[in-house]
Amino acid sequence: MLSGIYVPLITPFDDSGAVAHAALEKLAASVLDQGAAGLVALGTTGEPSTLSAAERRSVVRICREVAASYDAQLIVGDLDLTDGATAALVTVPAFVRPGERGVIAHFEHLAARSEVPLVIYHIPYRTGQPLTAGVLRRLGEHPMIAGVKYATGAVDQDAVSLLGNPPSGFSVLTGDDLYLSPMLALGASGGILASAHLRTASFVSMAASWDRALGHRLAAMSATLFAEPNPTVIKGVLHAKGLIPTPDVRLPLVPATSASVSHALELLE
Repeated sequence: MLSGIYVPLITPFDDSGAVAHAALEKLAASVLDQGAAGLVALGTTGEPSTLSAAERRSVVRICREVAASYDAQLIVGDLDLTDGATAALVTVPAFVRPGERGVIAHFEHLAARSEVPLVIYHIPYRTGQPLTAGVLRRLGEHPMIAGVKYATGAVDQDAVSLLGNPPSGFSVLTGDDLYLSPMLALGASGGILASAHLRTASFVSMAASWDRALGHRLAAMSATLFAEPNPTVIKGVLHAKGLIPTPDVRLPLVPATSASVSHALELLE
């Protein structure tokens, strides 16, 4: 069962625009040093759609090697690059809106062919396809579907229902950073959280022992980190703290404004 805090790593770039491999390795080791249960390579935060095939392979290779050195888990957002991974993060098909029957058939098809268990990424405000607790519960009964990254933008009735009666061994990980505290209170087993690039140990502590006051503080920090499109503010803060060589992102994203980065840094301090 997947539990704890997983960090969906950014992809740092150097001054030439290339992937900064050493910075990625150092960042991966840093979050694991602070107690993260695992890494997520090629999640949305890593800007995978802007990476070449070779860059995607290099990112996964680095994350796999670091995770292995810590005996940590690795979730990969690419079904073709799962060698050595714990699980694969797969989204509901975007734009198609195949309906719930189509979603079930799609994931059962992927699960039957995958070499590692799947984690469904449920994010309807991006995919256009909402799923009920009943659908997720049915999918969770499949032996090759390990859990869901639940990111509906709310603590909704389906979350309450699913967490009240999840399938055996099925992990519900929150993907909405602001809602980690209430989702943990309802029974979520952890989270896949971009905000956990920063104050990783506090997020780990929160997942291990729910603390309402700490949850409020972390939610306030997360709000500042998502003031502009993810991962622009996070990269700006990591760069300001000397953890990555540049704050650069690739189009269609543009770097965060100095005001947003400064606000986040003030709250962190």
